[in-house]
Amino acid sequence: MYSDKASSLLKQRFWTSFGQYMTPVPSASGEKVNWINYRTCVVGIRFKAGADEQGAFVRVEICLTNTMLQHHYFGLFHKFAHETGFLTDSEWKFKRDSPTDTGKSASIICAELTGVNMFRQEEWPVIISFLKKNLIVLDEFWNEFKPAFE
Repeated sequence: MYSDKASSLLKQRFWTSFGQYMTPVPSASGEKVNWINYRTCVVGIRFKAGADEQGAFVRVEICLTNTMLQHHYFGLFHKFAHETGFLTDSEWKFKRDSPTDTGKSASIICAELTGVNMFRQEEWPVIISFLKKNLIVLDEFWNEFKPAFE
């Protein structure tokens, strides 16, 4: 549908637009945050946002060489999410063992938006709203519970 160059430019424009939209939004702690490259500062726990022609997602990837610790962190996410209602089952899927983009095994907690295409600029507001809402929820969760993972 698009050449590699056109696809790359459209992706760059999308993420630049998203970054500009999110720049004034402070984190739950009141600090400035890079929403696109959110740093958890905990080894093995990564927050990732993405969009393509099939939809959009916000996810937590817990990927450690120590599987017991990985599963422990996953259990903490699950416990805290359900106790507080931050990450509800209706929007967030919890997968204890799942392959990552690199083929490693990870525990994944993911919110997905299907039926949208990042390459259709008219769908950007829906995608950006989804990403914003879920990144903010995840940031609020992390602000509250990060100490349990350190």
